[in-house]
Amino acid sequence: MGKTPRITFRKLMPDDAATCAALDFRSFGEHDAWDRQDFFEAAINADFEFIVAERYRQIVGCAGAEIFIDGVAEIDSIAVDPNYQGQGIGKQLFIRLLKAVIKRGATFVVLEVRPSNTAAFNLYESMGFEIIDRVKNFYVDEDAWIMAREFKRGTFNERDLSSNDG
Repeated sequence: MGKTPRITFRKLMPDDAATCAALDFRSFGEHDAWDRQDFFEAAINADFEFIVAERYRQIVGCAGAEIFIDGVAEIDSIAVDPNYQGQGIGKQLFIRLLKAVIKRGATFVVLEVRPSNTAAFNLYESMGFEIIDRVKNFYVDEDAWIMAREFKRGTFNERDLSSNDG
């Protein structure tokens, strides 16, 4: 069996906008996906932190958050190319994104997830995120669970990513 190709990570650049928009569309469909302009603006706006995952210089995943002045970060999107799902790329993106937003001062991270997206829900729950609310009809065809977690200011350790720590 061949060796699994290495995944590399870097910041989102403006030139990545169209590729990330297409990936988001494949992952979430037309109603829930970010478009090219959304990704372009996230790449040039200091209030956002976006990371891409690449394999052989091809973007296979992207994740991002908006960071607010009050220490809140909202995860906007985590998308992995369907051909690369199940390989831990989403988890790696999420951990790197959390590390980046906490380094930038976030102490409270919030996200929305479809109740039917059990893989994402289980990942977030395994990292200590808890459901704090349910929003009816958040998505075109489904409600959303709002999940959140507090972190210590400015410090991040992967050991902190368990439901046993706070």
